[in-house]
Amino acid sequence: MAEDRIRYDILAQEALRGVMRKVLQEVAQTGLPGNHHFFITFLTGAPGVRISSRLKERYPDQMTIVIQYQYWDLKVTEKGFEIVLSFADTPEKLEIPFAAVRGFYDPSVNFELEFDVKAEPGEEPAHETIEKPGAAPAKSRPASRKADEKPSDETAKSDDGDGKSAEVVSLDAFRKK
Repeated sequence: MAEDRIRYDILAQEALRGVMRKVLQEVAQTGLPGNHHFFITFLTGAPGVRISSRLKERYPDQMTIVIQYQYWDLKVTEKGFEIVLSFADTPEKLEIPFAAVRGFYDPSVNFELEFDVKAEPGEEPAHETIEKPGAAPAKSRPASRKADEKPSDETAKSDDGDGKSAEVVSLDAFRKK
């Protein structure tokens, strides 16, 4: 097989990250339309990620956030986004480069993007305790779980105290086995 000197894999990753960036830019300007909401999984130790030491201690490798009910100050740049989310009734500012994102999922329309994120040289590949290690190359495909189905046992829930609960879900729960 011929050597890929164009690096289509990298170009595809960048293009799909552009889809995520565009969606977040629109949400930052106009808010979430309809029932849309997002699960975003990222490596907490990736270059440029800025989260509190409390969150870093709790999620040393990887974290999934939900952008749905309680989020503030969403700002999107070419390189990443920052957002304020509530964790146990404590607001936390997160700064996340797009290069650190492993997954973007919108369960309202079963849309999922997966990204291959490289670990820093000398580091083991990162993984989350509720998710199997490794990530598939970037692609868009329907998830195996419908938006109205109940979450699996792999799902962790948090209640923001206003009666609306947020879910933190392993993206493996949506991958075809």
